[in-house]
Amino acid sequence: MSAASHNLVERLAGLHLVVWGDFIADEFLYGEITRVSREAPVLILKHRDRALVPGGGANTAANLASLGASVSLVGVIGDDEAGTELMRQFAAMRMNVSGLLRVRQRLTPTKTRILAGHAHTTRQQVIRIDREPGPLDSPALRRRLLAHALRLARRCHALLLCDYGYGAVWPAGWQALRPQLPSQLPVTVDARSGVTAYAGVTAATPNEEEVEDLYHLAIGHDEIRLEEAGRRMLRELEALGLLITRGRDGMALFLPERPTLHVPIFGQDQAVDVTGAGDTVLAVFTAALAAGSDMETAAWLANCAAGLVVMKRGTATLTPDELAPAWARAQAT
Repeated sequence: MSAASHNLVERLAGLHLVVWGDFIADEFLYGEITRVSREAPVLILKHRDRALVPGGGANTAANLASLGASVSLVGVIGDDEAGTELMRQFAAMRMNVSGLLRVRQRLTPTKTRILAGHAHTTRQQVIRIDREPGPLDSPALRRRLLAHALRLARRCHALLLCDYGYGAVWPAGWQALRPQLPSQLPVTVDARSGVTAYAGVTAATPNEEEVEDLYHLAIGHDEIRLEEAGRRMLRELEALGLLITRGRDGMALFLPERPTLHVPIFGQDQAVDVTGAGDTVLAVFTAALAAGSDMETAAWLANCAAGLVVMKRGTATLTPDELAPAWARAQAT
């Protein structure tokens, strides 16, 4: 890593980044186990607390804002309680929401996690309930989203595409936008399925399971399969880089005509909570590229950020005061 990488965390604060994607509400319900129900063999929980935080593309944006970057949003939010709370939090983080559409009678995607435990024990997730909106197939809405993406992306340092399958960002929209963007603008994507439909991006950050699903294979500890799948995806994406996250096996960075870089995990290998870790990786990796770092340095910084965020409970973000000393330690090893 170059000498310039030492102040990389500081440079993230001067960036303007656009997040175009699906914005999700992550809801956490906390309860204490009181007894077993007489109605059925299930636990009864006494409700203690509730928290709702940005998830999905909104968590990616929150990670960027927490690191001091200026963030603009392009996407869709419902006119329900979850959407209102997300809008309040976006305002508190001083995000630009001029590209965010509030759609009447539309449900904001919400993932409710119920966590249970006793008064002096760690609460564990017992079930997740997903509330999902219907298809976003309105041509008029899509034209408005595309117009907002073009308007904002022309004045930013990087564009992040977060496709969770709810329709606010879609491959044909990206392909329509692509020729109208500055050629040197870093564009990254994280898509839950069909990531190769986003051909032409600068880089993608899928997890290993998404790669396995796309190519109908199991990678596990088979580095030959990992290499073949990674090289195939890199070619199909026509990208300059591909960063595959592998949980406790770290990350693998694929670059054209370069040896694969295997990045071991930063910190402990027993994560407290991996919720939203992929959003952090996309955010930090892209911000580093926008700040002028090379792909390898961006991957190492994203790996460092992921190692910190998985030690927090729930959907979490990082501050420069947390990332900077960890980054210094990572460079010293």
